[in-house]
Amino acid sequence: MSWTLRRAAADDIDRLAVVGAATFLDAFAGVIDGDAVVAHCLGQHDAATYRALLAKRDAAAWLAEIGGAPVGYSLLCPPDLPGAQAGDIELKRIYALSRFQGSGIGAALLAPAAAHARNGSAARLLLGVYQGNARAIAFYRREGFAVIGTRSFAVGSATYQDWVMALPL
Repeated sequence: MSWTLRRAAADDIDRLAVVGAATFLDAFAGVIDGDAVVAHCLGQHDAATYRALLAKRDAAAWLAEIGGAPVGYSLLCPPDLPGAQAGDIELKRIYALSRFQGSGIGAALLAPAAAHARNGSAARLLLGVYQGNARAIAFYRREGFAVIGTRSFAVGSATYQDWVMALPL
């Protein structure tokens, strides 16, 4: 099955929320406490969160679908990461359902986000990635990202560490 990619619109908020929660659950079930994963998905991957993210200046998203069902997305917005500088933009989220990973969907979702950032005269594309996500880190390194720092994030009562990575544009 092949996916299609398109720029997400305001009426895609629910699609982004559904695939965001599904991919977070898929990635972190068994890594993070179950109740904390569910609470995180309900609080950070709801329609209101996506509506607020897309309402930010310079925000944009792209959606990958199969037969109209969302299977992945990428989302850019102003940076909220340690080490961010004037001229940076953040790849806030780039998620794909695990069964599509390795299909080229990640690179396909990254390409329009990076092009949009370049066209907007961003100097760097930043992202945060869980330090335990070796597959994602390897992907980002292949795409030219380098570690520039760390950040802590909480899910439930536990604290985790992300790498902050940057791609010069």
